[in-house]
Amino acid sequence: MARRVAIVGIGQTPHKSRMPELDAGEMINVAVRAALEDAQLSIREIDQVLLSNMEHFEGNYFVEGMFSDSVGSYLKPGLKTQVMGTTGASMVTTAWYFVASGLFDTVLTVTYQKQHEGQSGPVLQSAAEPSYDRVLTGHSAMYIFASLAQHYMAETGCRPEHAAMVRVKAADNGRRNPFAHLKLELTVEDVLNSRVLVWPLRLLDICPTSAGACALVLASEERVRKITNKPVWIRDHIAVHQEGFTLSVMHYYPDPFPRETTREVASKKLYARNGITDPAKEIDVFEIYEPSTYGELQYMEDLGICGKGEAWKLVEKGATTLEGEVPMNPSGGVLSANAIGDCAMVRVAEAALQVRGDAGEHQIARKVNTAMAHGFGGRGYTTLHLLSKTL
Repeated sequence: MARRVAIVGIGQTPHKSRMPELDAGEMINVAVRAALEDAQLSIREIDQVLLSNMEHFEGNYFVEGMFSDSVGSYLKPGLKTQVMGTTGASMVTTAWYFVASGLFDTVLTVTYQKQHEGQSGPVLQSAAEPSYDRVLTGHSAMYIFASLAQHYMAETGCRPEHAAMVRVKAADNGRRNPFAHLKLELTVEDVLNSRVLVWPLRLLDICPTSAGACALVLASEERVRKITNKPVWIRDHIAVHQEGFTLSVMHYYPDPFPRETTREVASKKLYARNGITDPAKEIDVFEIYEPSTYGELQYMEDLGICGKGEAWKLVEKGATTLEGEVPMNPSGGVLSANAIGDCAMVRVAEAALQVRGDAGEHQIARKVNTAMAHGFGGRGYTTLHLLSKTL
């Protein structure tokens, strides 16, 4: 039987568009030190160290070796898990397996990105099969998000102003979050008047590119009791993906034989395993990986938080704000900070802060006992982590 595992240390750097004052190693070290201090542990008390990012974005390779001094992994076992946008969440899952299996009692897991030091566009394009798939994706994730937004609008009656409301909510939350990159004061009109990139996506409908790092310390139940009186238990997790060809032909584009998205498959399995029948009422807060405003709306529905065509209505009545009945991305989400290598781990970190009651100015209004973090990645990869205050 797997041992029970909790998050006992959380560390982040502030996220920025550029961070020339710190090299990548120094930036990583800021997050590592913050997580260790939060857990009140020294690096000597960590059994294993995991480090990863979207390494080809900066043109580096073998980052776990390059930055062993910065992350504290010298003479400690470790590896990396790299699965595009879900890398951060998958690193949490990897750490969970090492602790749950009994191999290690404490694991430090770290992710980062400095997007301004490389070119992400060509790397993202290279993830598509060149003779067929790459043409359909339009050489950019932007075209995919625009296609999904068009379909969502046509199917649900959502209008651009509803997407703009999502962005305003993200901006309001991001201003409260000391780690967020964008701290904008926006109105719906500001979003609607920003320039069109690929219809219906405007500049303010899309996440920024950021630099930043995130680190978490996971510990076994036996060690948890000696470390903290505020553990955040990883109650369950799941990862679901689909092949690239299937994704492009049968999901992103009109499909005469509709099939479930990976988000739908993952969430249904996770809820069934944990006896959750009404996630909007049984889970107190959600941190979902929304690369665009329309993405947040569609993902809310795919994750079963509301019915099909209902997400924009919840946004319209203010239900997804910090004070609302279904708080969504109180951190400001990916729309407020997008260091892509750490984004999915930040979702877990921010959900854990909400469970602990330590999110500061962006702590939601009601008491939090459970939270869910969602990771999204290329080729349809979905990760979910269900967190709780108690076992």
